[in-house]
Amino acid sequence: MFEVPVDPASLVELIEVTHRQESMLVARRMAAVAALLRHRTAAAERPERPREYAEIDGFEQTAAEVAAAMNLSPVGASYLVSHAEALDIRLPKIAALLAEGRTDWRTVRLIIGRTDLVTDEQLIAKIDQSLAERIGNWHGWSRQRIINAADAAVRTTDPDAVRERRLAAERDRHVGISATGDGMAEIYGSVAATAATAFDRRLSQLAKQVCPADPRTIDQRRADALAALAEGHGLSCACGQPECPRRVGDAAPDRDAEARVVINVVASDHTVYGDGAEPGYLEGYGVIDAEQVRRLAAAAALLVANPVTSPVEALRYQPPAALERAVRCRDLTCRFPGCSRPAVVCDLDHTIPFNHQNPAAGGHTVAGNLKCLCRQHHRLKTFGGWRDTQLADGTVVWLSPSGRTYRTFPAGADLFPQPRGPACAPPVPNRRSRSQQRNARITRARNHNRVQRPINEARRALEEARQQEITARKFRNHMRDMLYLFKGTPSTSPFCTWVNDPKEPEELPPDWTPDEPPLRSLPDDPPF
Repeated sequence: MFEVPVDPASLVELIEVTHRQESMLVARRMAAVAALLRHRTAAAERPERPREYAEIDGFEQTAAEVAAAMNLSPVGASYLVSHAEALDIRLPKIAALLAEGRTDWRTVRLIIGRTDLVTDEQLIAKIDQSLAERIGNWHGWSRQRIINAADAAVRTTDPDAVRERRLAAERDRHVGISATGDGMAEIYGSVAATAATAFDRRLSQLAKQVCPADPRTIDQRRADALAALAEGHGLSCACGQPECPRRVGDAAPDRDAEARVVINVVASDHTVYGDGAEPGYLEGYGVIDAEQVRRLAAAAALLVANPVTSPVEALRYQPPAALERAVRCRDLTCRFPGCSRPAVVCDLDHTIPFNHQNPAAGGHTVAGNLKCLCRQHHRLKTFGGWRDTQLADGTVVWLSPSGRTYRTFPAGADLFPQPRGPACAPPVPNRRSRSQQRNARITRARNHNRVQRPINEARRALEEARQQEITARKFRNHMRDMLYLFKGTPSTSPFCTWVNDPKEPEELPPDWTPDEPPLRSLPDDPPF
């Protein structure tokens, strides 16, 4: 059907090129739909338009024509026309990036949906500008990470509207059950994000309490854990082994019913302790507004994830708890391109492998050498031919088996940007000749030696004095041992009175210094 290259690298390049071309074609189609909408709307609003057509506006006419041209349902055509209108009026900078192939339709569609409730023209213009400046770094981002970034921009720019929508959603919270037939039912509802996250963690805890021989999938065990919670007992194991302590039929009360479920929220100090409007991040859920962060922080154990790794800890394979929290807060998700698995369920991977035979040789356990990888992508890196390099700012550069390069950035740095220092000044050109540079280098070295020489001489003199003192103490202690061994009584000699003193320590304290030598009397000194 098509002639395609056989080289894997060329095939991946072809996929990337056609993906960009597809984005450009989508942008062109959306621009045409927007232009048609403007034309039909202007025609529908003409004063001389017949009254019998007053019930049909320009949007409906455009949606009907788009549905016929693209073989879409009325609902699908209406969505497409509304998206085209949003790009044309509300998000023109995002539309320009799509037309240039610098982003894709999936990203743009998510941004349209997450910014749909912003009604103020100035605020939506700010959001359009902010996202357009950052969207170039979103290559390889997962769907959830794009949603989090868009939500953070909306919550920062329009916090009042976000608060009103959240309060309205809280008033509409509910839980319901609907029969689906075959003896099953569907549970649905809308609850607070923190409650839902805690409930999800609790189900996972119960699902993992059975033995490895349990034949059920993790989804089936989570569903059964819901029934166990309702009945007030632990999840029974279905392995069928009589010696299993949690086999089916032993519906003992759940000893872990009062177990605490930990949920993690990442936020800036300004949001937690002040009145900042910057949103926070709830692990396993996504972005939450500043008011929710402060409400949770008021009754939570706060852990500052800003650890300092000691040299000893850097040579251990298992990272300390503070370092582990900091890396998970920095990454928030798996660092493989396109993956959105929460960092809390990911492995901590050493980018440079840890050297178990000689830890000092490399692969240290520090933040700059650790990242979050879900188990699937951890195995893919180890056995699948992917190679990675981690930069100082947390950026991970991936090299695929076909030679393509991809970059992923830590999600925490995007949601909680850190202040950057001033840019470095441009280098000053060196206008000195080679001989002038050599003479200047020699002068600097001589000046350094002139300053350092008396310091080194004093250090050597102190070391010699310390060594002499240790040798003298060892000699005196030896003489005391000989006196006790051969005589057994104190010496009465007036020449070695020190031999009767207690033994002296043969290690000197770090601050030991020799005594000042006595002044010598010269022949010309007066006798007083």
